[in-house]
Amino acid sequence: MTPTDLKQLSALDRASLPENGGPDFNRLIFEQSPYLLQHADNPVDWYPWGDAAFEQARQRDRPVLLSIGYSTCHWCHVMAHESFASDRIAAVLNAHFIAVKVDREERPDIDATYMAVCQLMTGGGGWPLTLLLTPDRKPFYAATYLPPTTRGNQPGLLDLLDKVRDMWTADRDRLLQSATQVVAALRHVETSQVSPGSPKEHLLQKALEQYRRDYDQRFAGFGSAPKFPAPHNLELLLRLARRDPSGEARQMALNTLAAIRRGGIYDQLGFGLHRYSVDSRWLVPHFEKMLYDQALLMLATTRAAQDTGEPLYSAMACETGSYLLHDLQHPEGGFYAGEDADSEGAEGTFYLWDDEEIQRLFPEGDAELARRAFGVTPAGNFEGRTILTFRTELRQSNTDRRDVETVLDTKLDRIRETLLAARNRRPRPHRDEKLLTGWNGLALGALARTGSLFDRQELLQAAVRAAGFILTRLRREDGRLLRRYCHNEAAIPGFLEDYAGLGFGLLELFLADFNPRWLEESSRLAEQMLDLFGDGRGGLYDTGKDAETVLIRGRNLQDGALPSGISVATDLLLQLGRLTGLKHFTRTGETLLANHLGQVERYPRAYAWLLGALDSHLDPGPTLVIVPGCNEKAEDWLAIAREMGPSDLLLLVGTPDLQPFDLPLLRDRPACNGQTTAYLCTRTACLPPITDSLILQERLQEIRDLAE
Repeated sequence: MTPTDLKQLSALDRASLPENGGPDFNRLIFEQSPYLLQHADNPVDWYPWGDAAFEQARQRDRPVLLSIGYSTCHWCHVMAHESFASDRIAAVLNAHFIAVKVDREERPDIDATYMAVCQLMTGGGGWPLTLLLTPDRKPFYAATYLPPTTRGNQPGLLDLLDKVRDMWTADRDRLLQSATQVVAALRHVETSQVSPGSPKEHLLQKALEQYRRDYDQRFAGFGSAPKFPAPHNLELLLRLARRDPSGEARQMALNTLAAIRRGGIYDQLGFGLHRYSVDSRWLVPHFEKMLYDQALLMLATTRAAQDTGEPLYSAMACETGSYLLHDLQHPEGGFYAGEDADSEGAEGTFYLWDDEEIQRLFPEGDAELARRAFGVTPAGNFEGRTILTFRTELRQSNTDRRDVETVLDTKLDRIRETLLAARNRRPRPHRDEKLLTGWNGLALGALARTGSLFDRQELLQAAVRAAGFILTRLRREDGRLLRRYCHNEAAIPGFLEDYAGLGFGLLELFLADFNPRWLEESSRLAEQMLDLFGDGRGGLYDTGKDAETVLIRGRNLQDGALPSGISVATDLLLQLGRLTGLKHFTRTGETLLANHLGQVERYPRAYAWLLGALDSHLDPGPTLVIVPGCNEKAEDWLAIAREMGPSDLLLLVGTPDLQPFDLPLLRDRPACNGQTTAYLCTRTACLPPITDSLILQERLQEIRDLAE
């Protein structure tokens, strides 16, 4: 379904339709989710997830087909076209099953539960996720993409439906027994996720060993194809660099970021990161773009820029931020979920180039430079066409000639703008125009950090607008955070990842502009989070006590494409405890660390964000408090601190607005003799008050030298 079709469906007067959607639609026509609306004109009699669907299954004595996906998922589109648009398959489903569709991004609780089932039953997972359930929601079959009919060893959906229909009549006890066993195994996994351990440095060293073992020495990144960027892994490596005298941790992260920037996985024209690379070389991406990937990339590249001073990484962070503002920003603030891989009926069409197009767009000299810079050849590098890459050696060959390099950069910028303008005339991929609270929290935090460190006010202001939008539009009158905003409707009680993600973003925004509102809101969310998701033993569930429980409440600890809600919550609580001095935040953060580190021991690489929290907890970074005086502007000192301070520096400006909050770092720290004063504490000692900005620069440089 094209973006135009979706807009037409969204604008349709649905009040005039019968409850089953009528002859042209099914029940999904009444939903707001772009993914569900993509299936609203299927011949399948889809139900959205809810009691009505399962009550129908009970009354009609039918099994349930549950299909989970998301609107920018390529293989979800393939299965929709092959199977769910098929009258033959729809006839079987409508006659013998109740069919339920779920948007995994709206309902991560449903997705996480049944993805765990799929992994238990098959050893793998992915989307689209396909399950068969009893009317009481218990699963007895799980798979991912299924072709319409059997292909070799891969079962077909139609054959599966026929077999299950017969078994439901003739051998139902076997299916029910399987469902009971799966649910028992699922509950056992949930209870085993609390595995106490000791918060010691050896876990960080073990993670480093795994990164070294899995590092791709030739192309950078980790493992083989498909290769995921996983920027939160790269940020962890940068954090751990001071614990690695060999320098390998930092080099693995920097090499990977540079390889991503050169590769086809990075959009060389409009910027931003594609989902993953299908090959080891970072050349051929899966072309969808997700909001959270952009946020995580910005956090990693900002840290890389702070640690190295290299403009490559600050440019990546700012470029990615500009992509968010240009292509994913809601008019009132906040950011859409992502963009599809497909356009014009095929994956990646929007991003591919022919040599003939280059010839038409440029005079010969510029055409040749465009070919060299972006790797365009007559043969192409992907199915006869070219995925643009960036040839950094063009710049490297001119590093001794700054004037030549400046001219080259100007030419390359002009070429990029011409190519981008030409590409913008093509049909764009579908954009998923729902806003998700947790993802927006990561994005506004990344924008705040990048904008403040590199003095990009447009990025910082976008973070402020996003925070205002989420706090206004995605919060009920009673203060309960909601998950999703789409077509002027906010709905679905927020999950742990929403509370933790938004709390993180607001804390980053406070550290960017020192507006106490953001610290208040972050602390308030943390208090609500402990109440809604607490298990009574110092742990957290993924689902609130006031929300639906889908078989289990869930306690997902491993990082996937996003860091887990528990990991972000742990880090948030420890940081809030350090800033505010509220001991219950610190105690709960420490308990969360201790409760889960035994599980982390088995495979530390899967817990990058939690290990980042452990690293900060074991070895808190230096602190700097700037108290404004009358001799120099505090803004000038702040700029010095951001330019020269290490990436783990906790920086505060003691503005009058913060005085009522009695923050521990601000106590008994006046402006000496009315002069702007800096209070700098290293990891081991606090230095005498500094009233000379030149001395501040010297001390910050000393701290950086020690870290390196």
